[in-house]
Amino acid sequence: MNIFILTGAGISAESGLGTFRDKDGAWAKFDPMKLATPQGFRRAPDDVHHFYNMRRRDLKTAQPNAAHCALGRLEAGLAARGGELFLCTQNIDDLHERGGVRRVIHMHGELLKARCNHCGLATEWHDDLSVDLPCPDCRRAGGMRPHVVWFEEMPMYMDEIFDALVVSDLFVSIGTSGAVYPAAGFVQTARSAGIRTCEINLDPSENAQVFDERRYGPATELVPTWVDEILSGEMRVTRRRA
Repeated sequence: MNIFILTGAGISAESGLGTFRDKDGAWAKFDPMKLATPQGFRRAPDDVHHFYNMRRRDLKTAQPNAAHCALGRLEAGLAARGGELFLCTQNIDDLHERGGVRRVIHMHGELLKARCNHCGLATEWHDDLSVDLPCPDCRRAGGMRPHVVWFEEMPMYMDEIFDALVVSDLFVSIGTSGAVYPAAGFVQTARSAGIRTCEINLDPSENAQVFDERRYGPATELVPTWVDEILSGEMRVTRRRA
């Protein structure tokens, strides 16, 4: 069995990392046009760096929760049976990796990396960023930015993502709002290909009605139970009619 999983901020919320679009999320407190756009970075790079430096520090103290660890167990279990997990996340944290998933596709980038606007180098970066820091490659200052996808920028690895999605046996969305495209459109792509779809979320997403199966509650409770069902063979997956 090949399973394609899309995760969003909801899977990391129980690890203490804030969501974005909930009523108490980051974009209810901060203006995303000032802190998460290329224009905002050009206008006020110090403010953008301050915002992401805070988030990077928060990430260092966060720990993977039971949902992250269950997906690590799922990846290993599927591989042992000749299957595969393709885990695509909208999250920029590294909790999936620390939870045991070996291959994670970060379509919105990674908080623990930095990229130089001058030469394009992306590198591991766990410390604070500032406008004064030189690029470790080209040595020019003023161009280092978080290696994340901002509004108005194209998500990463889209060809690889769609290639994996259309050959999967099951598409599962975990902890997503269903409001951010192109990720919110993955379920429709899966349905068009005859792939079964499932949503696991705290509450119904904005596109919940298009999923074949829906489970609602805390990710730390629902995801481990769902993984147990998959690995035990209790859940049979057949492609739906396109």
